Amino acid sequence: MAEERGIIMNLFLQEHKYIDFSSPNIQEKAAELFGNLKDDIQKSQVAFEFVRDEIPHTFDINSDIITARASDVLKRKTGICHAKANLLAALLRSQSIPVGFCFQRVIMSNGAHAVHCYNAIFIDVRWIKIDARGNKPGVNAQFSIDEPILAFKCRPEYNEYFWPGIYAAPHNETMQILDQANCLQNVLDNIPDMIAEQPDILE
Repeated sequence: MAEERGIIMNLFLQEHKYIDFSSPNIQEKAAELFGNLKDDIQKSQVAFEFVRDEIPHTFDINSDIITARASDVLKRKTGICHAKANLLAALLRSQSIPVGFCFQRVIMSNGAHAVHCYNAIFIDVRWIKIDARGNKPGVNAQFSIDEPILAFKCRPEYNEYFWPGIYAAPHNETMQILDQANCLQNVLDNIPDMIAEQPDILE
């Protein structure tokens, strides 16, 4: 069982096409952010606040710059929630901190549903959930090692809900949409509203 758990946890440390933490700009930013920090909680909070506050959500700034890969999010300085989650994962996995992905079904301002993404970080022998989507009026996500303080609450009356479990990789269908999109409207028109994959860790 211990060996199996080790294999599973290793999935949350791996480099990935969209979590390219060996990229020079990710390595440079990690060195800048973390400096001489040794504590994983401090590193996690610093990385979270950087991605939340310094990388605007593409919808919030009405940008046609569409990113997916972590190094591109950092270079272009914008991304939707999925892309920002990739950047946060890359920064922390570069420090050997396990990071996963969690998903939530939310309704957008245009009335369509979409898969929203945020992160789970394994620190202090447990998973904590944080949402670096980016704050704005009505959205106030915070770093919390206790109860999660996420960007959105689920409203059952709008058919919003959380998918249970933690995933080691980004949502593949959303990544494909982001890779193919050449403007914000493409993302709004095509962003998935469902997930079929099974999580790597059940809750």
